[in-house]
Amino acid sequence: MSDEDQDKDPGERTGQGEAAGAAHVGHRGGLSQDIEDLEEQATEDLGLEEFGSEGFRTVGRERHAADAAALVAETSEGAQELLPRDTTGSGELRREVGAVLRLPEGNYVNPDDIDIERRDDETMIINMGPQHPSTHGVLRLMLELDGETVLRTKPIIGYLHTGMEKTGEELTYVQGATNVTRMDYLSPLTNELVFSMATEALLDVELPPRAVWIRMLMAELQRVSSHLMWMATNGMDLGSTSMMIYGFREREMVLSFFEKTTGLRMNHNYIRPGGVAADLPDGWQDDVAVICDTVMARTFEYDELLTGQPIFRERTEAVGNLTAEEALALSITGPVLRSTGVPWDLRRTMPYLDYDKLDFDVIVGTYGDNFDRYSVRLNEIRESIRMIRQIADRMPAGDYRVQDRKVTPPPRARIDESMEALIHHFKIFTEGFRVPEGEVYMAIESPRGELGCYMVSDGTSKPYRMHIRGPSFVNLQALPVLLRGGMMADAVAVISSVDPVMGEVDR
Repeated sequence: MSDEDQDKDPGERTGQGEAAGAAHVGHRGGLSQDIEDLEEQATEDLGLEEFGSEGFRTVGRERHAADAAALVAETSEGAQELLPRDTTGSGELRREVGAVLRLPEGNYVNPDDIDIERRDDETMIINMGPQHPSTHGVLRLMLELDGETVLRTKPIIGYLHTGMEKTGEELTYVQGATNVTRMDYLSPLTNELVFSMATEALLDVELPPRAVWIRMLMAELQRVSSHLMWMATNGMDLGSTSMMIYGFREREMVLSFFEKTTGLRMNHNYIRPGGVAADLPDGWQDDVAVICDTVMARTFEYDELLTGQPIFRERTEAVGNLTAEEALALSITGPVLRSTGVPWDLRRTMPYLDYDKLDFDVIVGTYGDNFDRYSVRLNEIRESIRMIRQIADRMPAGDYRVQDRKVTPPPRARIDESMEALIHHFKIFTEGFRVPEGEVYMAIESPRGELGCYMVSDGTSKPYRMHIRGPSFVNLQALPVLLRGGMMADAVAVISSVDPVMGEVDR
């Protein structure tokens, strides 16, 4: 304010302010008039003169609603999604909470226990994933919450779909192991094993003893590696960054041995139809002994770090309970099933390779909660080390692959010496070998449960049909039952305890 204005009477200054305010209001009035003129013009252009400017606003709202509906339809996962209660039938509600199960005769779920009368305005539906780091991949969960309590859960999958089963029908049996090894990327050797065993069943070939025992050695080392990864990530999910570091540290020893033996840390293409790609390297006994001694000692350190830790116990005991009846009704296998007290392990109940010649125990739990699933996996590491030591002591000598010219390529050194060997090698890797007509289902015990391979041959060098029974896919069915009635904060711990691998789920 200038000195001249200060000398003026306050009333004069007030009058000037009122005039300025009036001018400002007049300007706003002009702006409002411009908006009204635009609405009238748009109303004429749209042919809405009879509705006036209100008709213009109505059309705008309708278009906005239509755009929103189109966006919802574009991003919808269809029947996979969890819908509000007012648009969900009572039968679907009971399925979503796990009330409709193939329970043994005499057991049933009381319909009165299922709350289907709750109003939508009392609950909310939220998304967890697929980008959430604690869903162990691109798993998406739709959760209906009442405050912090989980009422309904629906897993939504398919974000990592790669069409491996259909791809497998376009690859020869020689190439097939390179495809399936990428499904369960934490346990690639077991993928190769089940594919190779299914192919060999169709071929009706008998493997040399050394090839069988090398496969068992690698499969059990793979189980140790997979469970160590689970111990690491489960510890991180429950707040133990130390366990994350320790688990990766021990797993690195196993991966280093895999790299020394197969040339790769993962996706090895080492177990192939007819045997394995190469013999064990020199000094493998010493490497395996170091792994066994180190990991066994470290499991007791994990016990000291986690098992008695009060916070860990609070987040695992009586959290995510599953009964044996529910697990069997849902076709759950692996550590999740054994945690309920069911001693089902294909290495013992339906032996394959030479597992019936090994001395080992099947680890089971009692209550089927997060703590039991942790205990089963920790003790399975110890049992696998026990088996690895027996395998190392009893490893037979001989060939590491079947000596059948139709299945096995010639040795690399022979290719430089013999034209016939070169042609033989070329035909094996370009055309593949023909497999007799037939169909087979082969199942093995992977670190996550029953891994099965169903294969149909039409007599050519490629499978006519291939289907994989992935345990992670089946075990995800347990999530609605495990999470119902629990706290939102426990969802991460429960998902981790199931140990899903999304590459195997989506394939």
